Amino acid sequence: MLLCIDVGNTETKLGAFDASGAMVGTWRVTTARRRTADEYGVLFAAFFSAANHSIADVESIVVSSVVPVVDRPLGEGCEKYFGVKPSFFTAANQRSIVVKTDRPTEVGSDLIAAAIGAVAFVGAPAIVINFGTATTYGAIDREGAYVGVAIATGLQVALDALVGRTAKLPQVALVAPGSPIGRDTVTAIQAGLVYGAVGQTEELIRRMRAILGEGTRVIASGGMAPVVAAETDCIERVEPHLVLHGLREAHLRNH
Repeated sequence: MLLCIDVGNTETKLGAFDASGAMVGTWRVTTARRRTADEYGVLFAAFFSAANHSIADVESIVVSSVVPVVDRPLGEGCEKYFGVKPSFFTAANQRSIVVKTDRPTEVGSDLIAAAIGAVAFVGAPAIVINFGTATTYGAIDREGAYVGVAIATGLQVALDALVGRTAKLPQVALVAPGSPIGRDTVTAIQAGLVYGAVGQTEELIRRMRAILGEGTRVIASGGMAPVVAAETDCIERVEPHLVLHGLREAHLRNH
């Protein structure tokens, strides 16, 4: 069994794959910067136990992390409880996709893993969008190379900033209100944020397609992907575990 771990700024996602490549378990926890190795190990072991999987079946672990402070305790927890030393996937050590940015080794490991997963799912050229803490729009050219990314504020971050800097605006559910014209405070905020994200997405896709060429596919992941995708025809596919699939694909190519 292969365990893939995607450590993001807000959440850490785990996906277990069996020998056939099927994802047999997924879990999600808050990314805690002060979590110990034992806490990681006990938490992950509990996940496996609840899903009726044995931790002894884990033969390999691959990690993508954009939060360096958690790398050491996470790695120690994996070694202590799974008996497996994890490999940390980075833009610098991967060989699965060509990166044609000005500073290739500085690209986030999650962006590269998502790009590998995107090519595996929809081919190239492609635009891979992640609606996470930040909203990212990665570009993959016709040769399958990663050529760059646009980074915007994530929807939840935008909402938190709006509420935090205003006296009377409340936290709201990030869902489409059905009309771009809000009739009360809640629907007004929802309209501005959700339909604003839709407009941003459509415009960036239009501009990127003008560069990448006809036939550019669009795939999205992240917690807000289903909400935005439901409001536009520009997103062809939503894959909630794109980074995890990309990590698996990279691992297979390296082994």
